[in-house]
Parts: sequence; structure tokens; C-alpha cells
Amino acid sequence: MGPWYESGTRSAGDAGSGGAGKARLDEIGERWLKSRTVDPASQIRYESMWRLHLQPVFGQRMVKSIVPSEIAVWLTRLVSTYGVSTARGAFLVLNGCLELAVADELIKRNPARSRVVKRPALAKARVEVWSDETVDRIIAAHPEEFRLIPITGSAAGLRQGEIFGLSPHDLDFDAGVIRVRRQIKRLGKHLVYALPKNDTERVVPMPSSYATIAREHIERFGATAVSLPWEHEDGEIETVDLLFIWQDGRPLRARLFDEVVWKPAVSASGVIPPPTKDARGRRRYITNRKAGMHALRHYYASITLADGVNVKELSEYLGHHDPGFTLEQ
Repeated sequence: MGPWYESGTRSAGDAGSGGAGKARLDEIGERWLKSRTVDPASQIRYESMWRLHLQPVFGQRMVKSIVPSEIAVWLTRLVSTYGVSTARGAFLVLNGCLELAVADELIKRNPARSRVVKRPALAKARVEVWSDETVDRIIAAHPEEFRLIPITGSAAGLRQGEIFGLSPHDLDFDAGVIRVRRQIKRLGKHLVYALPKNDTERVVPMPSSYATIAREHIERFGATAVSLPWEHEDGEIETVDLLFIWQDGRPLRARLFDEVVWKPAVSASGVIPPPTKDARGRRRYITNRKAGMHALRHYYASITLADGVNVKELSEYLGHHDPGFTLEQ
């Protein structure tokens, strides 16, 4: 049991002695997790949400004893302790488990759907698009072997994982397009190749200036064959010639790249302050999501719309599931 509730807390609806009333959320949660048909990264996230935020609090509870007010208090605590994103993820899992309980006729109504339970809303942050000068400074601050990374983000709008998974064979210089065929994704401690987000390959126009720079990069730095499993840790091994790798031949990991390459470049460009040292002498940057590589996609969207491309086309280039989502970014 979690510390927020008394172990004896039960609702009046649990007074019956039927088998349905004795079902615990642990049983429902296990079935719900096994019933999901999602990509491995989402499965890991669901299991983590269950293990860290649901099982300790509700796992041993009889499902009929869970009432809306408890869920509301639980969500409030999650938001204040871990933030809105975590609270929303945990609520998704709890709501799914309770919906399954309704479907299995273990309870008549889902308490998570009560009017007193408010799903935490994501605050829409105002998008600030970097200027040409800022993007140019960030690119210039990158080591030469990685300089094509921010250029690709700003000139083609690829996501970070898609850039890390880019191969020279994806650059169709004759057709003047970049074929976005894969991404490098982290599953726990492991890296895998996977389809781009939304499981859809796409084609993005390649500016002529980008083509020139990319050719020079390939001629100077070449590509390295890297083998990773496809989609799952035990998936079929795929070997891809990657444009960007560490000096030891390993593929780029987002967190490490951010710390040793991206943040120093963004700091040098004046977007975030210089680093400080923590108690152990380690370098630490004060940053936020607005200063991440995703900002290059906002920049790309801005200049692409300014060039007269319509929202539907831009949505396809960015790999969004619908143009309305593009407008909200």
C-alpha cells in the first residue's frame, strides 16, 4: 500500500461478498498491460508508470473500493511531486485498468470518469522561433563532425532520433529529397532501430544548399556500419551505414549527445547560460525544453511556411499525423 491512504479504506460498494468485489487492481493491471498492442517504448513507459505510481498505491486494493475522490487526491499529489506529464501518463494506465474492470463486469462504473476527477491538462507553451542568426551560431558552435546534425534539423525538420539514424543512402541527391526511413530509439538501456514516429516513413525536400554541405560531410567523414536490433531488444539485427557516430564507432545516444555536444553549443551561442559546477565538480547547464533540438523543427516549420508551403504539406514533411497538430505546435 502507498503512504497516502489508510489500508482499511473501503467504499460501501465493496460490502458484498461476490467474486467481482474481491478482484484486486493488481490482477486487472497485469491483464491490462498484457493486452496492450503498442511499440516497445510505450510498453516500457506503461510498465514503469504501473510499478512506480499505481501499484504501490492501488495495487492491493479491491477494485470496487477505489473511489473518485481518492483518484483526484492521487493525481494532485503526482502533479505536485512529478509534474503534469507523469500524472497524465499514470492516469492513462489507471483509467485503462478501470475500463477493463468495467468490461469484465467487475465494477459497474469507472471511478476515473467521475466529474470530480480532472485529468491534468498540458499547458500550451508559447513557441519562440529562433532567428537565423541564432541557428547559425548554434551550427557554428558544433564540432565539425557533428555540424551536419543541426543543419539537418533546421533545413529538413527531422527529429533527433531520425537524424541519428540517417544514412548516406537516405540522401537522394538525384531526386533532391531525404528519405526518412528509421530512427534510433532507446528502449531502457538498449538502442534499437525503429520506424519514424507514427510508424510512417516519409520524404522531405532537400534544399540544394543542404545537398552541397551533405556531400562535403560524406566525403570528409564517410559513414560507419552499425548493427542494432529492429524495434525490439531481441528483434532482427539490421546493419545501417550511419552518418553520425561517436569516435569509438558506437551510435549516438540522445542524453549523452545533449550533454557533451548540444548544450555546450547552445550555451556558446548565448541561448542558455554558461555551465556551473555541482558539488562533485561536474559541469551542469541550466536549460529547458525550449532550448532542445526540437526547437530546430519549429525553426524549420517557420521558414517553410514563410516560403509558401501549405500546412498540409508541412505536416507531411514533419511526420505529423494531421495538419491540425502542426498548427498547434
